[in-house]
Amino acid sequence: MAFLILVIGDLHIPDRAFDIPAKFKKLLAPGKIAQTLCLGNLTDKATYEYLRTMAPDLKIVKGRMDVEATSLPLTQVVTHGAVRIGFLEGFTLVSSEPDVLLAEANRLDVDVLCWSGGTHRFECFEYMDKFFVNPGSATGAFTTNWALPEKEGGEEEEVVPSFCLMDVQGISLTLYVYQLRKDEHGVENVAVEKVTYTKPVEPSGAA
Repeated sequence: MAFLILVIGDLHIPDRAFDIPAKFKKLLAPGKIAQTLCLGNLTDKATYEYLRTMAPDLKIVKGRMDVEATSLPLTQVVTHGAVRIGFLEGFTLVSSEPDVLLAEANRLDVDVLCWSGGTHRFECFEYMDKFFVNPGSATGAFTTNWALPEKEGGEEEEVVPSFCLMDVQGISLTLYVYQLRKDEHGVENVAVEKVTYTKPVEPSGAA
């Protein structure tokens, strides 16, 4: 059975969202997840307990709204196979520009960096041989981030609830992105996308 790592963040329950969507909870049944990386803003105890029942190995970093959780670290690093994964909420970074994220990945000495940056929007990309993942908001909570794109007419784009699962095998990582999207009739369905990353390997020995 695969060792699946859940990457989740920006929950903001109950101040900005009621709960994790039921369609997501069906997918996140106990016994499927081996480890959870929570990128902060886990603002209620009930959700904390829920994540603990799903995977006892729960690692959390401090988010900008976790004002009472003074003992939480700002960053953490885990290692799976040959891949080092760092994660943080991102409020300590000056921006989410690729070079800023790259500098943080180099500082933590990681191959993969997960961050949220308060955008509540899924994003992933490879840059300078490293892989960067923003899992978005698992609840679709609204954001106060002024830099978000707008739709025609000046309205902010609706936040799409999302989370990620990672499967690491040796130097390879497969990222599964789950997004709760609405069709033209307002019916919600979970869309799944797969992205792969392979850690570069230094050549052994000189030619």
